Amino acid sequence: MNALRRLWKGDLPLRQAFWNWAVAGGIAVNVLTSILFLALIMGDHIVAAFVVGYVFSLPYNIIATVGVWRSAARYEGERPWADLARIGTVVGMILLSVI
Repeated sequence: MNALRRLWKGDLPLRQAFWNWAVAGGIAVNVLTSILFLALIMGDHIVAAFVVGYVFSLPYNIIATVGVWRSAARYEGERPWADLARIGTVVGMILLSVI
């Protein structure tokens, strides 16, 4: 839980926030919830599918996006990398959230 708190506050290095939490974590959480969503839909559990598909993944996507955004604000390297991390995370999380 401490790591999520650090991510949310933007206390993690941008590289870690982006690659570990937004990219790897985002793919893992969203693939898992998508598989569970499809399994529940096929089992005719519509409400449970919605809960698993969105109630679990959407908060993670928001936390990862905010964390990368805040880490990018503190990034001391070249600004284009911070801007690309922000854009990539926002676009990626929107796509992962709606697919």
